[in-house]
Amino acid sequence: MDKFDNQEIFEDEDFYDDENALDDIKEKVEEAKKDIAEKSAEIAEKVADKREEVHDKVASAREELMAKFAEDSADLKETFNEYRNSVKIDIESNRKGFNVQDQYKDKYMLQGDLAEEGYDWWWHSFTGYNRKTGEPQQFFIEYYLMNPALGGSDVVYGQLLENLEAGIRPSYMMVKAGAVGKKCVQIHRFFPWAEVNVDEGVPFEVSAGDCSCSENRIVGSVKLTKKEAKEHPEYMCDGGTMSWDLYIEKQIAFNVGLATDKVARDLNKYEMAWHAEGIKSAYGGIVKLGKEEYIVRPDDCYGYADKNWGSSYTTPWIWLASNDIVSRISGKRLENTAFVIGGGRPVVAGVDIEGQLLGALWYEGHPYEFNFSKPITLPKTQFRVVEGKNKVTWKIIQQTPKTKVYTSIECLKSEMLNNNYETPNGDIIHNKLWLGGTGKGYVKIYEREAEGLKLEWKLLDYLEVNSCGCEYGE
Repeated sequence: MDKFDNQEIFEDEDFYDDENALDDIKEKVEEAKKDIAEKSAEIAEKVADKREEVHDKVASAREELMAKFAEDSADLKETFNEYRNSVKIDIESNRKGFNVQDQYKDKYMLQGDLAEEGYDWWWHSFTGYNRKTGEPQQFFIEYYLMNPALGGSDVVYGQLLENLEAGIRPSYMMVKAGAVGKKCVQIHRFFPWAEVNVDEGVPFEVSAGDCSCSENRIVGSVKLTKKEAKEHPEYMCDGGTMSWDLYIEKQIAFNVGLATDKVARDLNKYEMAWHAEGIKSAYGGIVKLGKEEYIVRPDDCYGYADKNWGSSYTTPWIWLASNDIVSRISGKRLENTAFVIGGGRPVVAGVDIEGQLLGALWYEGHPYEFNFSKPITLPKTQFRVVEGKNKVTWKIIQQTPKTKVYTSIECLKSEMLNNNYETPNGDIIHNKLWLGGTGKGYVKIYEREAEGLKLEWKLLDYLEVNSCGCEYGE
């Protein structure tokens, strides 16, 4: 059959122009559009409701968070205010180096656990000149307080045999005074706590009898016969007499930083804490040693003042300090220069830190500090102390990536004495604690500089050191 035989029939069928079907489709499309519009409005309404609900929850959570923050802030405010002063001082320290005086660290420290097992002392050393002969003589004066909570109307001597046998711990205020150099003597005077007056504020003051110590003045006297000293080994000293009345101006400080700030002091984590308010201090006044009188002058006394507090002592015990310094390169006396090194084996929270010394050199206004409590500066220390037959020698190298200081000091044993202390537990932990004030030697200052493609150490200055305070014991 020809494929076009049914063409007429094919054309009679209306497959493309059915008006009824088209109208039906249009109607359905319109209904669908209407339905979509209604659904969109419904969805939009639900989204708006949900958005408002979420907004309310976020607002509520924010209010709760802010309220909690305000509550926490109120709880922390007092602590923050106390800490803020420490931070300010530390910031100032970063600007000035370690030379930041802080009388809060010079105040009386025997609170909390230290009241029953602690000591607190203020140390002073300087040179005086014989009124008749003009000869120099090195002196030391110390006000030492121990275990106030265990005291009363009587001195409790830790080295008294009956106290040692009974395990009774010492309690007293001790005034230690004496001399090293041409004359060597240490004399102790003890006061019971009932006779001790302490101003616990800032600035501090401690006193007993005719002895007193404050930030800018020390007054007192000690007297003991040689017979009394021999008959009472618990006094731990020699016989002799000494009296003094001296004014003090503390000029250059060594502030070790956060390690001795309020938070650290409250925790009492250091067995032996240290603050040096005056590594260069000017003293002026009169000292009498025996029958001889000595004049102390601010411009050539080469004075030093610091304090320690804690529950025990470091061993080894190392200390060097001087501001009697001349440059071997320029030949000039350096009036604005002083250094101090101290430590040995500090104990922090019961953990020994082996072979660590704190060091500070204030060189004509420029600070060189080597402080293990500031690890960000990457300090390193090497030291060796040799006790020979006739002298004690200290060799110390301290450095950071940028600076290095080499210190070499020696002191004749004939010009030193064995400094006597007992711990708050009544122990004597140093067989010998050599103390001197006539140490001599030198300090070399190096700075690392670029030399081509290498960094080389360059000598900045070579300092001649005299009148060096020095200690060593194990």
